[in-house]
Parts: sequence; C-alpha cells; structure tokens
Amino acid sequence: MSALTKAKGFKKSRTGTYLSIGTTAFGAFGVIKQAKKARFEHDTLRLIDAVVSAAAIATGVALLLRELKRIGDDDVLLG
Repeated sequence: MSALTKAKGFKKSRTGTYLSIGTTAFGAFGVIKQAKKARFEHDTLRLIDAVVSAAAIATGVALLLRELKRIGDDDVLLG
C-alpha cells in the first residue's frame, strides 16, 4: 500500500475526521483575532471578511460532523 493510499484512507477515517475538526476549529482563533482587530480599528471590510470566514469555518465543521456521523453509521460495531 502506497503512502498516498494510506493518507487517503486516514482522511476518511474517524481519527482523521476528528483531526480535521480540530484543525478547522483552531482556525477560528485567527478569525476571532481578526474580528477584534477590525472592530477596534473600525474596519468594516475586514470585519465582513472575518464574518464570512467564520461562516466558512462553521460550514466546514458541520460537513465534518456529518462525515463523522456517516462513518459511525457504517461501523458495524457501533450498531
């Protein structure tokens, strides 16, 4: 099995999905920092960018949670 095949398998695994959720959620810290700075500087365009980025993060986490549920439904041991 090649390293690329192993990496693709890990990406679709429960552990890989949890890792993706964590890294996506970690990106939220940067967005929060950006939003605070934009509010402090009264920079509307940067604040809009932070809001759109936050929406993208929320959507990404929702998709990953859906994938995690799908993996759980496929797992025979979980019932």
